[in-house]
Amino acid sequence: MPVRNRVTPAGEIVDIPLRGAWTGNRGVLHRGHEIVRFHGGDLWITCALTFKDRWREQWLPHRYTHLYFHDEAVSFAAGHRPCGECRRPAYTAYRDAWPGSPSAGEMNRRLHAERLVRGSHTRRLHELSWAELPDGVFVLRDDHPELKVDGHLTEWTTAGYGRKQQLPRAGTVPVLTPPATIAVLRAGYPVQIDDRAR
Repeated sequence: MPVRNRVTPAGEIVDIPLRGAWTGNRGVLHRGHEIVRFHGGDLWITCALTFKDRWREQWLPHRYTHLYFHDEAVSFAAGHRPCGECRRPAYTAYRDAWPGSPSAGEMNRRLHAERLVRGSHTRRLHELSWAELPDGVFVLRDDHPELKVDGHLTEWTTAGYGRKQQLPRAGTVPVLTPPATIAVLRAGYPVQIDDRAR
């Protein structure tokens, strides 16, 4: 049975059976087997499913809550960044693509300000023009997350990627992916995207 530990592009934590290419966390969010908090701080990371033969049971008391992401583009849209330990090369590439090569703490604070409306759990959206969006960015159209990839849009659903649509040529759109991560993608970071989106 699905448990509530999958993350949507909007950052919501849901109970769907969709498999994750990545795990990660945003602190201790659970009590027993229930999610009781949205986040536990500004450190939101995306981790490898396996690392150095380490294994840790899910739902341990007072330990971070394992979350799962369909692909890296989803984790970026939700507001996460690569882990500096289990994904060191990805973390370094992400940091180096960020203007000024900031510290992890600086990146965490900036991403936190960009993903949530201050003092709330409300998702912060950023209105941008279609022309400004690199591949790997999620937008919100009619309350549905859609991924820009290979010159088109692919809808994300709780069952994975679905229908594809033509990319609009003009206008603006509410964007889920934080602006700092958009800048990283523009600089050439090779975000992992599930093949079905293409």
